[in-house]
Amino acid sequence: MTSAVKLLTGTPAALGYKFPPEWSAHQATWFSWPRPEARSFPGKYQTVPENLARIYREVALHERVEVNVNDAEDEHHARHHLISHGCPLDNIFFHHIPTNECWCRDHGPGFIVQQAPDGLETLAIVDWDFNSWGGKYLPFDDDNAVPMRMAMELGLPVFKPSIVMEGGSVDFNGAGVVLTSEQCLLNSNRNPGLSKSQIEHYLRAFYGQTQISWLGQGIAGDDTDGHVDDLARFVK
Repeated sequence: MTSAVKLLTGTPAALGYKFPPEWSAHQATWFSWPRPEARSFPGKYQTVPENLARIYREVALHERVEVNVNDAEDEHHARHHLISHGCPLDNIFFHHIPTNECWCRDHGPGFIVQQAPDGLETLAIVDWDFNSWGGKYLPFDDDNAVPMRMAMELGLPVFKPSIVMEGGSVDFNGAGVVLTSEQCLLNSNRNPGLSKSQIEHYLRAFYGQTQISWLGQGIAGDDTDGHVDDLARFVK
């Protein structure tokens, strides 16, 4: 798979890449379409497509909506659900990238940006490992492969840190600060061989940040073990 993708050496920070804040202008928002047999919505999957149609419709008014689906059959079903719930397909684009669960924020890539002096931006992808929130739900092989498959689809180069990291475990203020939680990133079910200082090194080196702000525990009963997006978010 990786033969068609350019793997970059060094670190994003050393090459001038940074992770943008949430409010930075987007070309698109990426989603992964949920599967009825997945574990995310036990007994409630039938309520999900209508809610997704509402979300996609609003996002599509402003930017492209990119949707990962398993195959042509899943794309057909997704299109049917969206149309039947009043979501136009004009600005929605499907990609045959299979997933196990639907949480693209977690299993998707980190899009990082390098800005040249003339203002031109270069994109790259950080392909963190994904182990289904500490190995809670099997299998997760398709989810783990999403960033590399997206990189192939988009023709973007890839940095490969080879440690576990989920998108929902970090938040950024656009000025060099990353917010995260000890319960998640220091959990023994993520990267048991890494110390807190080593995790901080990866956050600085591969997200292009200068300061890490740690919170403690997440909310009770959260399968993500304290994702920071359940606790606090930066605003512009």
